[in-house]
Amino acid sequence: MTGAPIALYRSEPSVGAALAVIGFGRQRVSMRIVNRRLPVHAVVLIESGNGTLSTTKAGVQEITGPSLFWLPAGTLHSYGPQRGGSWEERWVLFTGSFASELLRQRLVVETAPLVALRNLREMQHLFATLHSDFAEDNSLSLASSAATLHRIAVQSARQAAVPSDEAPDATIEFAIDALQQRAFQQVDMRAFAEEFAMSPATLRRRFAAATGQSPKTFQLRLRIDRAKQLLTTSDLSVEAIAANVGVDDAFYFSRLFQDRERCSPSEFRQRHRRF
Repeated sequence: MTGAPIALYRSEPSVGAALAVIGFGRQRVSMRIVNRRLPVHAVVLIESGNGTLSTTKAGVQEITGPSLFWLPAGTLHSYGPQRGGSWEERWVLFTGSFASELLRQRLVVETAPLVALRNLREMQHLFATLHSDFAEDNSLSLASSAATLHRIAVQSARQAAVPSDEAPDATIEFAIDALQQRAFQQVDMRAFAEEFAMSPATLRRRFAAATGQSPKTFQLRLRIDRAKQLLTTSDLSVEAIAANVGVDDAFYFSRLFQDRERCSPSEFRQRHRRF
């Protein structure tokens, strides 16, 4: 298991909201849910594993992770991993009048609720962003979590539109993994592209198609995420944290952090530190 189970809930807004997240969870599951109806809408992310999903309008569908599926409110459904197996799932509960708009726009399709994911990393990032915002429990963060849910719906629809016989770009997957491993090192992008027999322009294009970001933006996101973890869980100075994530100039690091997070590293530490 990647971490302890998480289950967060918020009361539905007293004044009707167009779209509101009211629950988020992550857990390892080994048992099936059978013949359940939820009074609110749900989306479930399965990162790996095999099993089935059954709904009245879609019938029985085989799940092979990574996949995502939608459960509109009131849908009779059963799902779970294959017998003797388990999987890690993340789920979001939501409500609001805009949910019917997701169906009208066919971002969510009741007869085809299951989406095979060809870009798991972007979906993982969106679910992690939603979790981070939802956990803060203030009006701005809850609004942000609703906006991220809409992005999940759009990204899901985009991936559903990719032809099933379109093979993933194996070379760029290797490049993504390599950049993740070197995220906190100095990376010469021209030399990095050459490692994978690409020009820098081709690397940027194929990297963006797979992740939605350029290689430099992808690397910066990993550095900032690591910096946020260190700011909230350690006593390291800003200078030491900058060096830890691969930025030699602490002033430049603070400027990058400010541009991305709309606050300084010190302000972020004051707001989010837990001890």
